[in-house]
Amino acid sequence: MSPDPNLITRHTGQSRIERNSRALVRIGVSALARFYREREQPILGAGFILLLILAWQSLPAIVSLPRGISLFFTTPVEVVKAFYRLVEANEIQSHVYVSALEFIVGLGLAIAVGFPLGLVMGRSKVIDAMLDPFITAFNATPRLVFLPLLMLWLGIGIWSKITIVFVGAVFPLLINTYEGVKNVDRVLVNVVRSFGANEWQTMKIVVLPNSVPYIVAGLRLAIGRALLGVVVGEFFGASKGLGFMIATAATNYKVDVVFVGVTIFMGLSLILTHLVKMVESRLSRWRLEEAKTF
Repeated sequence: MSPDPNLITRHTGQSRIERNSRALVRIGVSALARFYREREQPILGAGFILLLILAWQSLPAIVSLPRGISLFFTTPVEVVKAFYRLVEANEIQSHVYVSALEFIVGLGLAIAVGFPLGLVMGRSKVIDAMLDPFITAFNATPRLVFLPLLMLWLGIGIWSKITIVFVGAVFPLLINTYEGVKNVDRVLVNVVRSFGANEWQTMKIVVLPNSVPYIVAGLRLAIGRALLGVVVGEFFGASKGLGFMIATAATNYKVDVVFVGVTIFMGLSLILTHLVKMVESRLSRWRLEEAKTF
């Protein structure tokens, strides 16, 4: 008895569909695995942040908080609602503008002063000997002690806050740049000079590329110190700004508004740090992968 041709055709078609389906599944799994490997760090970071937010949101439903804490406890949903209310009432825009201006100008001045001064001190023993005692003394002094003097000299306007941001951000960048220049391999410097390179060419070809990790580390520290300077300056003498908004909200027990300001600062710090890492990866493409990671 001969087999039914229709049955054979149907069976062959089903087998082909199953093979194609398995092939598509393998391709999809391989693509997902490759996507995860290429973006493992941001995926893990974002996933952990999301996990913390979910735990924070679920905490009041899981744990019975004491009355004293529950009165001043808030959740991410309430923080989002508070942010929406502030935006809708046009209350937060002016605070963000003032804080952003203080941060950008103060950090920009710190980069404009700290970066070239660190390079010069690292390459010149005379300037290093002249400025090192002052830089060490100022860096070891808490920034907060300068605030009353700056308010007396510059008033409670925006320039006293910009100066606090500058003072906080300039030293990490300057010191890290200085250390990066000092740790450049002398063999590479001598090789370049043996080919007739002048000081500028040596700086461009050897010193700057080898100092990039130190400079980026200093810049990351400077960003954090600059944000801290914005908050501290606005806490103690301001009529506008996110720090002033946080202090006023805390005085009036508006915890959700406090977390709105804190979240904005945290988000800004994450974004800027990520941008700095992107710049570092672009500037360090010439380095071996073994030298980039442990």
